[in-house]
Amino acid sequence: MNATHSPPMKGRTITTANNDIHTEPATEEGMPDVHVIGDDHVSPSFAELGVDQGIVDALGKRGIERTFAIQELTLPLALAGNDLIGQARTGMGKTYGFGVPLLNRLITQARAEVGEDGLRALDGTPRALIIVPTRELCVQVTEDLERAADGVRVQTTKGERDLKITSIYGGRPYEAQIEALQKGVDVVVGTPGRLLDLANQGHLVLGKIQILVLDEADEMLDLGFLPDIERILTMVPTDRQTMLFSATMPGPIITLARTFLKQPTHVRAEHHDDSAVHERTTQFVYRAHALDKVEMVAKILQAEGRGATMIFTRTKRTAQKVADELAERGFKVGAVHGDLGQVAREKALGKFRDGSIDVLVATDVAARGIDIDDVTHVINFQCPEDDKTYVHRIGRTGRAGKTGTAVTFVDWDELHRWELIDKALGLGRPEPVETYSSSEHLFTDLGIDPKVKGSLPGVRKRAEGEVVERKPREKRESTRTRTRTRGGRKADGAPAEAKPATAGPESPAPSNDGAEGDAPARKRRRRRRSGAKKADGTATAEASAE
Repeated sequence: MNATHSPPMKGRTITTANNDIHTEPATEEGMPDVHVIGDDHVSPSFAELGVDQGIVDALGKRGIERTFAIQELTLPLALAGNDLIGQARTGMGKTYGFGVPLLNRLITQARAEVGEDGLRALDGTPRALIIVPTRELCVQVTEDLERAADGVRVQTTKGERDLKITSIYGGRPYEAQIEALQKGVDVVVGTPGRLLDLANQGHLVLGKIQILVLDEADEMLDLGFLPDIERILTMVPTDRQTMLFSATMPGPIITLARTFLKQPTHVRAEHHDDSAVHERTTQFVYRAHALDKVEMVAKILQAEGRGATMIFTRTKRTAQKVADELAERGFKVGAVHGDLGQVAREKALGKFRDGSIDVLVATDVAARGIDIDDVTHVINFQCPEDDKTYVHRIGRTGRAGKTGTAVTFVDWDELHRWELIDKALGLGRPEPVETYSSSEHLFTDLGIDPKVKGSLPGVRKRAEGEVVERKPREKRESTRTRTRTRGGRKADGAPAEAKPATAGPESPAPSNDGAEGDAPARKRRRRRRSGAKKADGTATAEASAE
């Protein structure tokens, strides 16, 4: 029997081990016993858990039928209207863990008879609010919910229609978001800052919110959004269902849960033998030279079985530089970092998701919330700042039961930082092996053909993935056309274009033999400045004027 410790919370605690489901009453300390059943457990389908058939059909169109562990745990509780805390790592299916019961409740409630509160039929005022930490996650959660609600019809005060879901986040004009709210919406997904702005302006009405979700709460804490979240929570009705999801449970998040959740059930989904890092991800750590890293990356991108790949950097400048250099080498690559506008970031992410590009270079902050299940490789181009960042980065691969590969480059001046990460996570690799783009073990470790070069032949590709044909450079003309004139002539001896009239007479016409060049012209100007006479003994105009 294993024991998995959870933060002391009121209510029950439910924990999974080996992806199995166990419900035990919490002890006085809030730490339940965990019974390990085995690996042969078959998770139930959404239909078996009582999810509305419309949602089941919409998910079935995309091949989603059976639940992940976190979904299997949360759905019965959430469908019953209980407050809950969902704790699971990224890539475990948390979005549908709260999204499916949220949609299910709105749909079934809209079909029910009118109650005393008169909230049966949807009237275009938001009934569910999902708060997320980043713009990218906001867009992704919205898209996931739209897929789950595809084709589902709900009853409203104006008749039957599709469920309306909208996203509210910064970096986009206010007008379109305000217009969407004015037309009517049922579910709002948003980032704290923009939500608070629109609520304060009166465009976002929170008085009828019945379901509130805080997704990736620990990341919102890291980004400093906790005060905004607390202000938003004071604007929604107290009679509501609240679900909080977080990969970790730091002290401030526990305090938040105790303050705003009512007798929550703590759900924790993980394998009983999981360590801090993903066991399904094969990890390699190399001590690399800064000038050789792009060449190493270019060869790793040609490894056998390499699919969608994410490359992480610490700085925005490095992210763009790496993306540009890989594009020059022929790879389909995009970049996501803070110096790019929101439209450009969404464009790159969209292309990465649909496969138009298969390499995405990102900074840590910009990559928060990027949730793509089929990433095969993660490359830490620069050593992460700490162990938490390392886990977050490599967690982009090996998701949803799949395997992945993570490669970390450690420069000479980053060795101390890596030692701290290695010690904190117990990786047992305090001294990365010195590696170059020509090192034999690089090819054998990652399954790279030793014959590959550091670039792809034939085409060049822009940073956003657009293919352009390689064009030869135009040859420079042997004689450049000068725009400057000297002595009334162009550099090639042709007369200069007439200039607007200026004070003083024109300079004398040049001789007809064309022998005067730049040097005589400069000499002639020097004579005029000094007031000297010409060769024929006449004074220049400037000298006469003096």
